[in-house]
Amino acid sequence: MDLPLLRLIDRAKEFVGSQLREFMSLDKRTGKFDTVPEYPEFAWLEGIVNAVTHREYGLTGNYIKVSMYDDRLEIESPGKLPNVVTVENIRTTRYARNPKISRVLTDLGYVRELNEGVKRIYSDMEEFFLDEPEYHETDNSVRLTLRNNIVVRQIRRQDSVLRLVGEDVWAQLDELEQQILTYMGSFNMVSAAQLAAYTGRNKRTINLRLKNLEELGAVRSKGLANDPKRTYSIVRECDA
Repeated sequence: MDLPLLRLIDRAKEFVGSQLREFMSLDKRTGKFDTVPEYPEFAWLEGIVNAVTHREYGLTGNYIKVSMYDDRLEIESPGKLPNVVTVENIRTTRYARNPKISRVLTDLGYVRELNEGVKRIYSDMEEFFLDEPEYHETDNSVRLTLRNNIVVRQIRRQDSVLRLVGEDVWAQLDELEQQILTYMGSFNMVSAAQLAAYTGRNKRTINLRLKNLEELGAVRSKGLANDPKRTYSIVRECDA
């Protein structure tokens, strides 16, 4: 895609942002669910901006690559680190391989001064209870890896749902019903078809489990009983 660098950054921000997932997390201060992005936006966007700013443009045929996996996001930039920068001191060492590009992006607010951007990548990941960002240098590129700790988030999400429905109700549920509620904890409303696709069970089995969850007061439905568009949601504390 042949576009000016600023427009490329904006396009990348729009596209990558549209591909990332969101999670529901219980705010212990308010007792309500909040939407939490998969990664802090500043972390991955700053990674892209830094790749644009400091890549080795003399390496023709190579491109900045953004790869998204279930458990991580990788941003790879052509060119090795400058001599004064290492993966160990990248948080504190300032260097511009392309000073003119760096200056323009700094003046327009895309790049932080004095390496503050890299420092904030670390601090924002920490605030999201995610692992530290990882920098790796290969033979001809630098790769930034952001890990999302999806397994830990799954445990936290299940714990949050347990808190909502209560331990007494949770103890009465079978494994499938607990799986259904944990999945529902990330959405305002879901359909039986969504739950069937997620769990790999048929809709009849899902409907039976949903009926039991409704009778226990953990789930409420919206729509007619035979309506395929009928949706379900967890009965949250603020709804009780």
